[in-house]
Amino acid sequence: MEGRSQRAVVNGSMSKWMLQTSGVSQGSVSQLVLFNIFINGTLSKFANDTKLSGAVDTPEERDAIQRDLDKLRIGPT
Repeated sequence: MEGRSQRAVVNGSMSKWMLQTSGVSQGSVSQLVLFNIFINGTLSKFANDTKLSGAVDTPEERDAIQRDLDKLRIGPT
């Protein structure tokens, strides 16, 4: 998140640029996963482990979630 700025545009009027100090960048894979957790999932934490669980209705939904999770992997699995 370091070094990012943002501004709002409403009806053609723009705010001044402000340093963005928290949040997830729009369009990032993290944003998609966090949205899915917020809408559909359950997030469980224990010590330094985190588990995401949720229900999907179709194989396509399952595959979409798996693709997003695969993009988040850092290092060997």
